[in-house]
Amino acid sequence: MPSVIKQQQIVEDAWRHVADDAELPAGPVIISFARWQHERANLRERGDPIGVRLPNTTDVTELASDLPELALVALEFPKFADGRAYSQARLLRERHGYQGEIRATGDVLRDQLFFMARSGFDAFELRADRNLEDALEAFQEFSERYQPAADESLPLYRRGR
Repeated sequence: MPSVIKQQQIVEDAWRHVADDAELPAGPVIISFARWQHERANLRERGDPIGVRLPNTTDVTELASDLPELALVALEFPKFADGRAYSQARLLRERHGYQGEIRATGDVLRDQLFFMARSGFDAFELRADRNLEDALEAFQEFSERYQPAADESLPLYRRGR
């Protein structure tokens, strides 16, 4: 079973990414937003947790009414320089109040993890060529966070430090 970083720990990943034309296995699955839209009624009857993979070109409000039914939203980083998923994560947490897992997928690198967590991500699928143990150190590289964000609603000067 592959591993991911979740809640700043390395854990075995119970979730399986499933292609649109593939049979759904038992257990937690991550499917495309398109498949969710087409098969929503049947998927709701499934007993296992569902996660949806949302392209970074999709407005999160298109998924907002379905969020209570989803255990996971996977946001895609197609390349290192494309950061639209940061905004999606923040909107999911702050505007839509999503409490489930928000997972970063795709071209996810160690240097991004601290900032992804600030945006609302709590799980990370790193590229296969990256070391998860090394990546954990990214969360400790900054001792203070000055600005408010999804992980801290008050700026430093309002926190009494």
